[in-house]
Amino acid sequence: MNNFQFYSPTEFVFGRDTECEAGNYVKKHGGSKVLLHYGGGSAVRSGLLGRIKASLTEAGIGFTELGGVRPNPRDTLVYDGIRLARSEGVDFILAVGGGSTIDSSKAIAMGVPYDGDFWDFYCGKAAPSAALPVGTVLTIAAAGSEGSGDSVITKESDGLKRGAGSDLIRPRFSVMNPALTCTLPPYQTACGATDIMAHVFERYFTNTTEVGITDRLCEAVLKTMIAETPRVIAQPDNYDARANIMWAGTVAHTNIVGVGREQDWNSHGIEHELSALYDCAHGAGLAVIMPAWMEFVCGHDVMRFAQAAVRVWGCEMNFANPEATAREGIFRFRQFLHGIGMPVNFAELGADEADIPKLVEKFGIGRRRTGGFVKLSADDVAEIYRIAAHAAL
Repeated sequence: MNNFQFYSPTEFVFGRDTECEAGNYVKKHGGSKVLLHYGGGSAVRSGLLGRIKASLTEAGIGFTELGGVRPNPRDTLVYDGIRLARSEGVDFILAVGGGSTIDSSKAIAMGVPYDGDFWDFYCGKAAPSAALPVGTVLTIAAAGSEGSGDSVITKESDGLKRGAGSDLIRPRFSVMNPALTCTLPPYQTACGATDIMAHVFERYFTNTTEVGITDRLCEAVLKTMIAETPRVIAQPDNYDARANIMWAGTVAHTNIVGVGREQDWNSHGIEHELSALYDCAHGAGLAVIMPAWMEFVCGHDVMRFAQAAVRVWGCEMNFANPEATAREGIFRFRQFLHGIGMPVNFAELGADEADIPKLVEKFGIGRRRTGGFVKLSADDVAEIYRIAAHAAL
């Protein structure tokens, strides 16, 4: 196991009706004027935004609003949020939504006190030295942004999708009511589940040895998702299944399952170009890319893939041919994703194989690393896209 530092200061407030306490938690964490940031009309139609506004008013917290966050959040709305927060004297950002809304809120939080262009943080030109505090009311179990120091934004003018990270943007608190996810369409639920599993696999496939504790933590989260995702798709109102998935999403991305081990993150980077170009759901893109990446790199450490096949997917170990076991595990992963309604290839995703050169080019722009488990060349990335384009069950 490698040396590590683990810092996770977010206060998690989990359970039914907890959104009605949001105002008290803003006050507890020092906010007096809030930018209430959210996505589309569902937060309004469901009454969620009204309940949160009432809690802010009751706590004596002023607020202004900025809606309109879309999946794959855009820099253009971040600029609007920065201007609004400055003009209104905002000292706290409250995100109401899923990963896209939280990521946009984090970008605004970094941009308000910064003299330059907030995009500097996403293209590697600068690191934040200050940020407004952020809180969240989570409505989608997926990205884990409610407990992480990460944010991903798409630059609309050139279609680049890039990430930034800092402990300064870890949410001060996150309100997590699983009941708020019960109205999600099955496809959105499945996209979220795929993202959660991908966050674990990015950490699981490592070159670091003697990481038994985090191996087992990763496997526990994955097996929970395998059990609960089909159950919640069949029973959308199943609060207990929703609760297990919501907490799994948080555990998957606070990094408690990834400490002390080298991580990869190539699948996320390769997928980001798909969702930037086609505006597809991130989870759907990962469903196409991650098994393809697994097929391409499997030979690098066959026994680690065979371990996942046995421990996570219940495969029987073929000691005479461990690669057969490893590839059976990858097949079962793709089969599982297909079973919950995810695409398995470019055609099902709505992507075009002819765009692979463009995707590879964008993948290389401003990228400082190409993975920890296996370092990839541009040709390697192109081959992973080709595998993804033609994948089948």
